[in-house]
Amino acid sequence: MAGWGYAVEAHRLAPPDQGFAARLAELAKGADAAARACKMADAAGFDWPPIRKADSQPPYELRPGTGRRGPAALWERFDEAVTRLLVIVAGTDILQVALAYEAVAKAAKELAEAVADEDRASAAPPRARARRSA
Repeated sequence: MAGWGYAVEAHRLAPPDQGFAARLAELAKGADAAARACKMADAAGFDWPPIRKADSQPPYELRPGTGRRGPAALWERFDEAVTRLLVIVAGTDILQVALAYEAVAKAAKELAEAVADEDRASAAPPRARARRSA
C-alpha cells in the first residue's frame, strides 16, 4: 500500500509537465500493487477497514478541469474508476477494493501511455519541407 501512497503524493502539487506521464505510470503501478495486496489479504481472510472520508478526492493535477493532458475519453474512464474506488473503500469488501484498484491501475496505465505518446510527438523535430526548384 506504500507504493500507492507515494504515487498519489507525487501528484499533489506537481504541474502537468514532461514528468506527468511518468507520474501516471507510477500511479498505475501503485494501484496495481494495492490491488495485489488486497487480494492477498482477502485470501488470508481479512476484511477491508472502511475509510470514511467524505471529502476524499484525487490530487489537483488529476482532477477534471485542471488542464489535464491526454485523451478526454481516457480521463472519463479514469474519473469513473477513481469515483468508484472512493465509494468502495467506505465498505468492508476487500475483494471489491482490489477490483476498484485494478480499474484505477488500468485507466492510469492507458493515460500514461497516451500522454507519453503525446510528449514524444510534441518533442519530435519538425519534418523538413520538400524544396522545389525555381
